[in-house]
Amino acid sequence: MNWYCVHTRPLKEQQVVSFLQARLGLETYFPRMRQQKTIRRVRRQVISPLFPRYLFCRFDLASHFRAVKFAPEIIDVVSFGHRPAVVGDGLIEDLKSWAGEAFDLITVQPDLLPGDRVVIADGPMRGLPAVVLHCSSDSDRVALLLSILECGAHLNISRSQLAKAV
Repeated sequence: MNWYCVHTRPLKEQQVVSFLQARLGLETYFPRMRQQKTIRRVRRQVISPLFPRYLFCRFDLASHFRAVKFAPEIIDVVSFGHRPAVVGDGLIEDLKSWAGEAFDLITVQPDLLPGDRVVIADGPMRGLPAVVLHCSSDSDRVALLLSILECGAHLNISRSQLAKAV
């Protein structure tokens, strides 16, 4: 028996997991992540799928493929060509170890915090050191304080253009 990736209809992952486990008796893995988000100006913890619309299921291709493929709310089994793609046991084990014992919940911590020292890694100010003033975990932008020419300059920049200073 191998692991396969199953593509579901939007927001139906948990319903598919329940069906595959209860009706077909198959082992499933549906990793989710817990993160802080601001919703209507209120900071909340939100649990969402790590891979929206996808989950993993372990089954024997010869005996369960049609039952899985045509189960309610499933679009298809992810395939390369006409052959379903096998997901390695190592990947599933790595995801499970990353999630720990929290029922497949991976907690996402913001990678940049106010006060962190960073270096601008891309763009016209590449190489300049800066300090993070504030950031939002659900926003791509970060406010920085640059110390150039003995005065503090404020700058909003994309997280993708930053690297943590060592």
